Amino acid sequence: MVNVPRLVIAAPASGSGKTTVATGLMAAFAARGLAVSPHKVGPDYIDPGYHSLATGRPGRNLDAYMCGTDLIAPLFAHGSAGCDLAVVEGVMGLYDGASGQGELASTAQVAKLLRAPVVLVVDASSQSRSVAALVHGFASWDPEVRIGGVILNKVASDRHEALLRDALDESGLPVLGVLRRAPQVATPSRHLGLVPVAERQGDAVDAVRAMGERVRAGCDLDALMALARTAPALADEAWSPAYASAEGSRPVVAVAGGAAFTFAYAEHAELLTAAGAEVVVFDPLRDEKLPAGTAGLVIGGGFPEMYAPELSANEPLRRAVTELALSGAPVAAECAGLLYLARELDGKPMCGVLDAEARMSERLTLGYRQAVAVSDSPLAVAGTRMRGHEFHRTVLEPGAGPVPAWGMHQPERRVEGYVQRGVHASYLHTHWAAAPEVAHRFVEHCRVR
Repeated sequence: MVNVPRLVIAAPASGSGKTTVATGLMAAFAARGLAVSPHKVGPDYIDPGYHSLATGRPGRNLDAYMCGTDLIAPLFAHGSAGCDLAVVEGVMGLYDGASGQGELASTAQVAKLLRAPVVLVVDASSQSRSVAALVHGFASWDPEVRIGGVILNKVASDRHEALLRDALDESGLPVLGVLRRAPQVATPSRHLGLVPVAERQGDAVDAVRAMGERVRAGCDLDALMALARTAPALADEAWSPAYASAEGSRPVVAVAGGAAFTFAYAEHAELLTAAGAEVVVFDPLRDEKLPAGTAGLVIGGGFPEMYAPELSANEPLRRAVTELALSGAPVAAECAGLLYLARELDGKPMCGVLDAEARMSERLTLGYRQAVAVSDSPLAVAGTRMRGHEFHRTVLEPGAGPVPAWGMHQPERRVEGYVQRGVHASYLHTHWAAAPEVAHRFVEHCRVR
């Protein structure tokens, strides 16, 4: 049984202030001495970094599209074990999910799967009495979604607050917080959303502290905790990274980190460790060598386009990566990793493992994907079906090698990525919790080298 008090922080639309409120709540409750478990609905990698900074615990994603609905509660139980409170930040608007898939992967669906009360964050900057109609509509749309209260954001003045409260008195939903406009706690963003924590360092710490102070001053934390405690117990067993017996040697799997490679799901490292690997993080911006004894390499997503000159200037590491890849060692590269393995990025030399060139683009590629492995690789056997997510403003030419990594079946049919020697490189982000055999297979390939 999972009996952790929990709240889902949702909004009518993106840009309403979910991240500020959710992160602020995490920081405010953590400052009270509570162990707070942070979660994010959907595939987003950046918000969980701020959540982790606020709570001191790994930020974890709950993605019903990539992981399936059956894994949402078990993954939640895994992440929230031993905690006093869990705060789940939603994605987009409350009822927005995977395109053309109904409620799938929406905040509303995750809230129902977790049987968690929802706090609706409303941008009240351009309305007064209409806020009651808005809240009533969201509260009544799906009877299975329990909205337990409202936090009003971007409120202009005492007069504005009074008008909003008067309107909401008739809705039956309590106002659990009122936040005034406060640009000083805004977090900078760019082409793929907020700037990751790893790139901001001290500024990110200050921003999270300011969010916590703002929420503590403007919200009724006691009422919010009381609402969280109304969530009933979940009869779900916690997910575990254990997949099979991890016998034999413990190969070193080097995982790219640092400011250029910030996109990673916490469960991936846990799965690799459970499969028998020794996971060692390195920074391609700073380290001139791969970790000693590296038998396999994982290069996830991030912002290499922001650091192309620095990555290119680190020639010793580029040579080491190339030598490892050419030796046939298992290399798993997603999105940023794909670009790093290319011949060049925006005219700057990269590792040259792949005969391809990458560049920034005006076009945003974004969305869930259905894919099937085209050929055998250290990650999957041919025919393996996976669900994933693309999120980039870069273009790779050619987009697929002689042996592609994936055949895509949504939204259009195409092949994508590269499989050569031990390299599996693709734009597709995947969540290995949905397919733990991927990590196990990767480690086994590292072990037999």
